[in-house]
Amino acid sequence: MTAPLFEAIPNFSEGRDAAKISRIVSSVRAVPGVRILDLHTDPDHNRSVLTFAGEEEPVLQAAVALAAACAGEIDLSKQTGVHPRMGSLDVLPFVPLENATMNDAVRLAHHAAQKVCALGFPVFLYEHAATSPHRRNLAEVRRGGYEALAKRIKDPLWHPDYGPNTLDLRLGAVAIGARHFLIAFNVYLDTPDVDVARQVARKVRERDGGLPGLKALGLEVAGRAQVSLNITDIEATPLPVALEAVRESAAVHGARVEWTELVGMMPLEALVQTARHHLALRDFGPEQILEAGL
Repeated sequence: MTAPLFEAIPNFSEGRDAAKISRIVSSVRAVPGVRILDLHTDPDHNRSVLTFAGEEEPVLQAAVALAAACAGEIDLSKQTGVHPRMGSLDVLPFVPLENATMNDAVRLAHHAAQKVCALGFPVFLYEHAATSPHRRNLAEVRRGGYEALAKRIKDPLWHPDYGPNTLDLRLGAVAIGARHFLIAFNVYLDTPDVDVARQVARKVRERDGGLPGLKALGLEVAGRAQVSLNITDIEATPLPVALEAVRESAAVHGARVEWTELVGMMPLEALVQTARHHLALRDFGPEQILEAGL
């Protein structure tokens, strides 16, 4: 049996300075045994999402190298963007792949937290790696962003799991987690009215009684209202179902979906679900995709 494989999908708070982004990504590329799969940068969000994979030890080394590069390159006190953030390295999730279990990913998250905190980052563990139920949901960990965390970190309920109980305003804090696949998907509406996007987000997300496994924010991006989606359970809420819910809710407010954007990568099953939904292919599966068969 081959060694367990893991995916890491760090989000860091720089999406405008190409030279800084290149240096940060190069810190991961320099680690033997790690393969970079994707890089998504967004100047409006001022955020980048990197995807890399490998065996446990190389992925751990790459994650720590990335954290050190973010600490050296990004001054969060001067960073602005439409996406909420709490750290220069903002989020670091680990996903178990081939021959890896969620328990393996939790262990990897804890090891990464122990090393990253030595760089000066307060570390909060979330999802399957969370140490308390109120920290499991990433949205709760990041609530209010960097500005609110500077005050909240003094509350014993929100002391970090690892690292200092004070916030270095240049570094911020980082959320490190273990989770299943997540699809990050942005939906742009044909209106500049961000309040429409916020109302749509409120209607569709699980937290407010909407679809299970769906998180959503309403943002203004480049003069357009954007509904930013995170689908955390594609079996409970497939991608096409989430998109249809956004379409229906937007129509109530006289808006329509103009275009969409995938952030990072998605599993093949999400595309298969989309084909089943829109083409009414009841029994369609990945084995019927030529490239998958080859």
